[in-house]
Amino acid sequence: MTERGAVYLGVDVGGTNLAAGAVDGEGRLLSRVSVPTPRDGGEDALCREILRVAGLAAEGAGLALKDAARLGLGIPGAVDRAEGLVLHTPNLPLRQVPLARMLERASGLSAALENDANCAAIGEYVAGAARGCRTALVITLGTGVGAGLIVDGGLYTGAGGMGPEVGHMVIQVGGRPCNCGRRGCWERYSSATGLKQTAREAMLACRDSLMWELSGGTPERVSGRTPFRAARAGDAAARGVVEEYLRYLAAGLANMINCYQPEVLCLGGGVSNEGDDLFLTPLRELVEREVFEPGRTHLVKAALGNDAGIIGAAVPFGV
Repeated sequence: MTERGAVYLGVDVGGTNLAAGAVDGEGRLLSRVSVPTPRDGGEDALCREILRVAGLAAEGAGLALKDAARLGLGIPGAVDRAEGLVLHTPNLPLRQVPLARMLERASGLSAALENDANCAAIGEYVAGAARGCRTALVITLGTGVGAGLIVDGGLYTGAGGMGPEVGHMVIQVGGRPCNCGRRGCWERYSSATGLKQTAREAMLACRDSLMWELSGGTPERVSGRTPFRAARAGDAAARGVVEEYLRYLAAGLANMINCYQPEVLCLGGGVSNEGDDLFLTPLRELVEREVFEPGRTHLVKAALGNDAGIIGAAVPFGV
């Protein structure tokens, strides 16, 4: 529960940047700052930089670091909340690191850890597109596909505390190999990474596609925006990429809706910003065809963007 007048600090720990903010008890972001994630120096260097960027966020809200009510972190990997441990992270060299305890010793603040996708869900639930709902699912489309699930006003994490890993449900048996060891996982088709792979495959099959020009003639430089930009310009190959991407994304979203029946399903991540014409409107139509009860779940774009993880990390939730 939040305290009246208290200010909370949240840090979204990414493989590229540490984004920090000061947040009030209503979930309003009072300040925001971002610095590069240190690549050298190990966990001690990371701890120091987290405290430095948190201090900058505190200063932006007009208070000292020591005067914040608590420090919360969103971690891109598995965490043990009770022990304050980072169990493992795919894109940072962290394994069995007692990060919360390290931060508490160095700052005197109470520190807490949560998975970054769960933080995004908490942020949208507290102050974004899922505010006022009892049941909400937030899906983030980034390097992988992450998810956070709010059920009856509480965060659902499963018996082992690591759910829901929806990106690793198989959507194409025997399909693309995934880093998790399985084949055909949803995120291999519906993440930004999967979208880029589909675009590269289409480029190699169609040498006159506009996607070549937009990516500087190099498939490795294709971005998640490339097929959408080319499709808007009338490129048939790019339109095929977008349509295939939306079919896989819609199939997975319909699975999620059929399983959990959330009041609202929020989509976040860079791909979700591609606009209604080529993204949200056709996606809604595809999903509605595949769910058991059309119209029950509202499919919307997440409202807080990259701030959701900061807000969700900062505010106490379920404690």
